[in-house]
Amino acid sequence: MNTSPSFPLNAWYAAAYDVEVKHALLPRTVCNQKLVLYRQSGGEVAALEDACWHRLLPLSMGRLEGDEVVCGYHGLAYNSQGRCTFMPSQETLNPSACVRAYPVVEKHRFVWIWPGDPAKADPALVPDMHWNDDPAWAGDGKMIRVACDYRLVVDNLMDLTHEAFVHGSSIGNRAVAEAPFVATHGDRSATVTRWMENIDAPPFWAGQIRHARDYVGKVDRWQIIRFEGPCTVNIDVGVAEAGSGAVPKGQGDKGDRSRGVNGYVLNTITPETDKTCLYFWAFARNYCTGEQRLTHELREGVANIFREDEHVLEAQQRAIDERPDYAFYNLNIDAGAMWARRLIDRMVEREQPKRPTIPIQAAAPAGVGR
Repeated sequence: MNTSPSFPLNAWYAAAYDVEVKHALLPRTVCNQKLVLYRQSGGEVAALEDACWHRLLPLSMGRLEGDEVVCGYHGLAYNSQGRCTFMPSQETLNPSACVRAYPVVEKHRFVWIWPGDPAKADPALVPDMHWNDDPAWAGDGKMIRVACDYRLVVDNLMDLTHEAFVHGSSIGNRAVAEAPFVATHGDRSATVTRWMENIDAPPFWAGQIRHARDYVGKVDRWQIIRFEGPCTVNIDVGVAEAGSGAVPKGQGDKGDRSRGVNGYVLNTITPETDKTCLYFWAFARNYCTGEQRLTHELREGVANIFREDEHVLEAQQRAIDERPDYAFYNLNIDAGAMWARRLIDRMVEREQPKRPTIPIQAAAPAGVGR
């Protein structure tokens, strides 16, 4: 049975939406590491190990005094770098008194944590999810806790044929399951591209193009799914009036989506434990961007769609737990998920200690040592 880690540590993981982190203690678990987050008086976010150096009481059970965390057991205080600044009944501080402080980056409306080697925490490696705070796009999202291995969520997003069966009343129809696709990959990314021409729009998209463009009829639909290791999946989705030019005609042609509606489903999935994850998602659009009511309706509608996924994923995890030695079978539609898994595995392998090699001794010449 494979007991190797399922996630790399040298990566940025979303720990919270920015609005969740206030001048208060917020406990979160990322990659089996318990953290406490809080926003300092200057606005910066701090993330500390959620265990007091003295007796390991979670610091999240304490309180903030200014920008320092005070343990709720004996009152030891820690600054944002994790250094203890106060001990009860003594003036001399033990120099070893500290807790781990984690690198933090706040970007694209998320608070990102680096649980691995802090010397490798390059902010340039934060996944690109700029649609989430780009003024040309409008949207919102949520975080849900799902009781499954985070890679099952990645599998789910890399193969959208399940829409026809899990989300048939909203975004799915048979065209998704029947359309051809192209899967490609790079060193840290994998992409699945699917175009569906001259089809009936599923209920969700029929409503969007009617509302934004006053159009009813056949559409051309696209799904361009891009995975970035270890756990971010951004999906370029939309529909346009059939035959209006949205479908690229040749190499380098991006198509004309002006007679359509375009959205991005933004997903980043943080392993909480080996069998639970924090699923951060948002839906951003570049049409009717001033309609706050539509933003709210879309967020709640997409939340209902993802609840359907949640039920499937948690049932799948329970079945896996009951059959720990079962090996998945793969179909053509699993190409994107298979590449994503391989890229994750490579990231994990690079962090494993190198096994020592034993040099092979040359054979002694005949007659020597006899």
